[in-house]
Amino acid sequence: MNAVSLILAYLIAINFISFATMGVDKARARKRLWRVPESTLFVLALIGGSVGSIAGMYLFQHKTRHWYFVYGMPAILFLQILIVIILATSPIEFLVM
Repeated sequence: MNAVSLILAYLIAINFISFATMGVDKARARKRLWRVPESTLFVLALIGGSVGSIAGMYLFQHKTRHWYFVYGMPAILFLQILIVIILATSPIEFLVM
């Protein structure tokens, strides 16, 4: 398995986990049970799960009334895309094995 395949597998896994965590937190909110901390939801987005977090947020209609989620999650995704573009177009060559 090469580096690109590993990165892709990681991104698929972390986005699935982020998506599922939004769903679990919404279900727990309805039942008034222990909740997933908001910081955990943001950390999952920061480590690569922003697409899954945004999808889960809107599919489960969860955290859509909180401005810091409505603007924060897309901002994280935007910054992640910007970093990838900067790295891809930089004159520095990255060794991918």
